[in-house]
Amino acid sequence: MVFYVWRHPKPIGADGFCIGQTDIDVDKRKLKRLANKIQRFVRLNQLPKVVWVSPLQRSLKVGQILAQRGFQYHVAPDLAEIHFGVWDGQPWSQIAKQEIDNWCDDFTDFASEDGESLQQLFNRTEAWLNKMAMQKTMQNVQNSKDSPILVIGHAGWINAASMFVAGQEVPKIATEWPRPVNYLERRQLNFQPKKTDHLS
Repeated sequence: MVFYVWRHPKPIGADGFCIGQTDIDVDKRKLKRLANKIQRFVRLNQLPKVVWVSPLQRSLKVGQILAQRGFQYHVAPDLAEIHFGVWDGQPWSQIAKQEIDNWCDDFTDFASEDGESLQQLFNRTEAWLNKMAMQKTMQNVQNSKDSPILVIGHAGWINAASMFVAGQEVPKIATEWPRPVNYLERRQLNFQPKKTDHLS
């Protein structure tokens, strides 16, 4: 099944800060720009007007704009960016170098205080993709349609989803982490859920 995932617009004042689940604002013109791109894509490809968003306003507000144009939007907490815990919202320059070094050396499992590890991000990303695939499979049995799923996501989530779909392991060191997708850019994920045998 196909997921089309757009990265949210660039937030206001994010440069130089550790931004995960910190809920910062976005210029309304940029929100509308992404909504326009998604609306045009849906119209050109004759897709259902349904989009999934995270609870963070840089994703959520695009869904709300689209809702004013006849879309349905669904909020999924599992689509949120990685949670950096006590680092979240802080300037990178104020986070102890030793902590950042520890993170880079144990990229898979390290988490700052009250934060989330990369492994945990991958786990919830995988769980959401599988859940959506299962729901879509059930719908397809009922109506024989296989329409893609549209998502407004975050850079870390999109990287995790892309690596999982490609069958790649969770990075062990920071240098294995890919560059983020650009703001407003669309990525296509072709997800093949594992088939399970059901015994009757």
